[in-house]
Amino acid sequence: MAWTCWLYYFSKFIEMLDTIFFVLRKKNSQVTFLHVFHHSIMPFTWWFGVRFSAGGLGTFHALLNCIVHVIMYTYYALSALGPAYQKYLWWKKYMTTIQLVQFVLITAHIGQFFMKDCPYQFPVFLYVIGSYGLIFLFLFLHFYYHAYTKGKRLPKVFQNGNYLLKKSE
Repeated sequence: MAWTCWLYYFSKFIEMLDTIFFVLRKKNSQVTFLHVFHHSIMPFTWWFGVRFSAGGLGTFHALLNCIVHVIMYTYYALSALGPAYQKYLWWKKYMTTIQLVQFVLITAHIGQFFMKDCPYQFPVFLYVIGSYGLIFLFLFLHFYYHAYTKGKRLPKVFQNGNYLLKKSE
């Protein structure tokens, strides 16, 4: 299990390249505080978890995060295929909902340690992971509100050779 946690840790650096590529390609609309904060803090927080407490507690939210990333990068792969695949991208809002559910589950999972008398080798990690889950829950709620309620970051639709903003559902 510890080996798998180390693999997960190294994947966080690959995900950080996502941010670096956005910056290099001048995709400023993609470079948000949420994106930069998430991808810059994950490798460092996971180093402590893997170094001092690999396996066990952290594997639950690592597994959830991997599942969410498979879904998310599937979406990105489809969107990279061009305008012919736009009809398959109707589920962006639901992808964000899945990310929100991930952070609710992570926060609830960690919360059980505060409600029960569960011994844990490094209790500081409980606070770090709990804080992390809450911070990202609020950041993703903020993103969801602005993207899908206020309509500030709507998905784009390709029509007549131009990308147009898609109206919120």
